[in-house]
Amino acid sequence: MADFTKLVDLASERLGGRVIETSDEFFGSKENLLKECEPVCIERKRAVRGKRMDGWVTRRRRTPGHDWCVVRLGFSGKIRGVVVDTTRFEADHPTHFSLEGCELSGAYPCKNEKKRLKDPKTNWVELLSQTELKGDTRNLFSVENMSRITHLRLKIFPDGGIARLRVHGEVVPERKQIAHAEIDLAAMALGGRIVASSDPACDAAWNLLMPGPARTAEEGWITPRRRGSGHDWVIVKLGVPGVARWIEIDTSHFDGESPETCSLDASYAEGLSEDVLLLGDATWTPLLVQTKVQPGCVNVFRDRVQDAGAATHVRFNIYPDGGVGRLRIWGRAEQPADRLKGLELLNHLPKAQVRKAMLDCCGSEKWAEQMLAQMPFANVAQMFEAAGRTWAGLDRKDWREAFRQSANGGGAPTKVKHSAKQRRSASRQKSPASDASPETLAVLAAAKQAYQATFGHSFVISANGMTTDDVLQNLRGRLSTDPEAEVQVAGEEQRKITRLLLEKLLQSLE
Repeated sequence: MADFTKLVDLASERLGGRVIETSDEFFGSKENLLKECEPVCIERKRAVRGKRMDGWVTRRRRTPGHDWCVVRLGFSGKIRGVVVDTTRFEADHPTHFSLEGCELSGAYPCKNEKKRLKDPKTNWVELLSQTELKGDTRNLFSVENMSRITHLRLKIFPDGGIARLRVHGEVVPERKQIAHAEIDLAAMALGGRIVASSDPACDAAWNLLMPGPARTAEEGWITPRRRGSGHDWVIVKLGVPGVARWIEIDTSHFDGESPETCSLDASYAEGLSEDVLLLGDATWTPLLVQTKVQPGCVNVFRDRVQDAGAATHVRFNIYPDGGVGRLRIWGRAEQPADRLKGLELLNHLPKAQVRKAMLDCCGSEKWAEQMLAQMPFANVAQMFEAAGRTWAGLDRKDWREAFRQSANGGGAPTKVKHSAKQRRSASRQKSPASDASPETLAVLAAAKQAYQATFGHSFVISANGMTTDDVLQNLRGRLSTDPEAEVQVAGEEQRKITRLLLEKLLQSLE
């Protein structure tokens, strides 16, 4: 990477980084090494043992060997580069240093940490061989080893002082950290990072993804006062691709500086460069429409969050400017291996059979043809993104064709083999009307006729998990909607139905 310092400092004490052991710290504590603040000059101040220094400083070595310290990274990950800062150390710095790393599996921080680090079976890999250091300088070194690292061993030759150590890289969490039903997809602990912002010089945007709440406004993201048109924004690469369910926007320390409104867009843009994202070639789907933000509190958005499908990136917009402490995007991880077998089978089915399966998911002939033209799909998330993008690009007549199919219960079911377990599971799934009384069903049928007469197309709703009363209440509420707005509402409901049917299709093929 050209400028690895733009990546997160994995050893930051704010993230939990610690120097857990050292050979010596006679003139300067090992804790100084990871301090967030820049090193300062402490002139004419002497401790009991001699001159006090702002850094990790060892005594003058009178025996063969070298000094060392062991650092536990706050977040495990792949190291792209390190900064060995010898600021204020013009004559007391080491002449050379080297760096090794290892990965300790299990809970983090792990049990019996120091004992395991000293175990001969622990595999320490060389990240940087013995390298010369310059005094009173921020020494930058790129690292090419791409192993996942949890601990570092810094060796200095033969002794001396280092003011600060910065370890920049990409977070790589353990698999079990993303196995929960609901996680913060953008969390820095899972690899979330800022890839671009409206103010490129504003490194504070990283604060949005920091663990824990912001303790002060300085620990958040705040933009300059905007005097012209436009608005501020950041693009976040999610640590884990997934489907967002609800959003938290924390403005706790910004009573007079919070944004007026905000919005979020999602995109499945795996592999696209930062330039592509900035130039607008990526497909963005609304996740949260422009919404009022309350100052001085944690804003939680649940009902307003739209199903944008699986995403790898999120664009967070604030209008027109202001400050936000934290951004949390809670949702379900979309693992690339999910339904992979079903997708592979779908990619290799005869075209006529795939076309029939696509029409079962969405009754628009044009949608099915365009989906067929985009196959094969590399992964499940790519297929879902293509489905939503293709649907959004259709004409209203194509939408109404799909509405008719949904109202009629869809096309004939695709003939695939189901296991006994899948058949039992399907038999337990009831439609919203399965337990409704004849009177309720009659009222629902009359309401659907009124809807058809009002808008000229069938009533469409993604009723998964809803009761008949829920559907009826939703229908009655939509009867008073503006006709053009209602087409958009029905189109969004159809997109949700198509997404659900695509998931079921892949499950049936596994």
